[in-house]
Amino acid sequence: MLKPINRANKSVNYTLPAPCGGLNMRDSLDNMDLSDAIKMDNYIPKDTKVVLRKGYTQYAKSKTSFLTLCSYKKYNKSLLLGISGGKVYNLTSKNNVTTFEGVDFTNSRCQTFQYKDRLFFMNGVDKPKVFYIDENENEKFEDWNLSAENLLPEKIISGAVSKQFLWFIERGSLNVWYTAEGGNIAGNLYKFDLSSVSRFGGYLVAVCCWMLDGGQGIDDLTVFLTSEGEALVYSGSNPNDADNWTLKGSYKIAKPIGYKCTLAYQGDVVIITEEGYMPLSKVLPLNQASNSSIAFSDKIRGLVLDRTANNKNKEGWQAVIYSKGGYAVFNVPVYNNYEQHVININSGAWCRFTNIKSHCWEIFEGRLYFGSDYGVYLFDDGYSDAGNHIYGEVEQAYSNLGFDGLKKIQLLNPRTKSSTQYALVIYTNIDFDDQEATYAENVGIAGVTKWNEAKWSSIKNPIGTKWQTLRGKIRSQWIANSSTGYKASIVFKTKTRGNLIEWYDTGVRYETAVGIL
Repeated sequence: MLKPINRANKSVNYTLPAPCGGLNMRDSLDNMDLSDAIKMDNYIPKDTKVVLRKGYTQYAKSKTSFLTLCSYKKYNKSLLLGISGGKVYNLTSKNNVTTFEGVDFTNSRCQTFQYKDRLFFMNGVDKPKVFYIDENENEKFEDWNLSAENLLPEKIISGAVSKQFLWFIERGSLNVWYTAEGGNIAGNLYKFDLSSVSRFGGYLVAVCCWMLDGGQGIDDLTVFLTSEGEALVYSGSNPNDADNWTLKGSYKIAKPIGYKCTLAYQGDVVIITEEGYMPLSKVLPLNQASNSSIAFSDKIRGLVLDRTANNKNKEGWQAVIYSKGGYAVFNVPVYNNYEQHVININSGAWCRFTNIKSHCWEIFEGRLYFGSDYGVYLFDDGYSDAGNHIYGEVEQAYSNLGFDGLKKIQLLNPRTKSSTQYALVIYTNIDFDDQEATYAENVGIAGVTKWNEAKWSSIKNPIGTKWQTLRGKIRSQWIANSSTGYKASIVFKTKTRGNLIEWYDTGVRYETAVGIL
């Protein structure tokens, strides 16, 4: 009698969702949530998919770098202004960029804020300037009309509005100057010396209004942040009235970075610090503090700590909320370039943008702009980086694919949607190995050609696929893969200019250990 043969199918199909949990640089590889990613560059985590970021186009040219961008808003007119090479440019019209004659800055990197119809410019070197449009619709750019005894205006480096008072920070000190009366945009300034209440010394870097209930009201607090990570919190509405101006407390937080370290969002204030991006509502122990709807940067702690440790003294730290895109951008200087840490403001999932050299960012009429070398660029516009490829790379968290034993992964099926074909490299890293298949590398045969020089899906490029589109429908096709181990991480790389890619999930087909050893 012949022994019965078990001809059952040994292959297992498993569907792994795209990593909508976003970038995780906090947890160990073995304990990371399956919805997270070890690396997520230029892909944005959404609720049900991961989407390649859009690109940028050149908006205005310059011979020098744009270090300041700001917007001016009036009931009947809005302007986009920028500073490059000490000159102030009116960038409102792409086809008619002009400069303001007779207006010069020694330092092109300025802090700005607007109150009523006045836009203030401060840099700690030049006398503060103010821009406005008068009642005759004339554009005015002139020195500010504020003064005080023993104040050297050139030392004013930053400012803000709180409780209808203008506050101006004196460079390198704990002095802050405020207008004589609330609502004033000209006249006398009074000095408010915080050295008598500060416990840790240092100098002031920011003033912000903390709106606990999400809107302006009598319970709003004025917070002064020092370079040593001290938050001095005052309640009351009039610093000239001792009965209506009270120090609620001095609180130790992580040290803030730079003079653009605050981001107002939904009544909370997010602080860029050496230990991460922290909402005041999470770090100040006040009973009436609300819960912030924007997350800590705790999930990307490792990335942030590395960047702040090596680059905290560099210029360019800044954060903006881009409502149209549904995310916030934290601009981070890295050596001689920049990267952006990006958070989905609805889900709290993080990712990283690369290859965007952005000295500064600004929202103008709902669109996002950044200043770079030799020009200003419109972001989230088009599907290339000013004509260059967008390189996307995602490495998912390690998964046992539903089976704890040894397995051989044979096929991968990334389900994506795109408008046109694009270059895709997809493979698996096994058991915490860090295989790196680069865009210019073909695996399998020595001496093969580089990216785009050989036909895709050929023997010379077994892991490269020229991925087609199905007229906007989700594409599903199996790709050969060969790897053996216990846990796998899917690496998904794309190179494109002219495409929007949406990645939903990946089908995985593997055999269990029985019969393969």
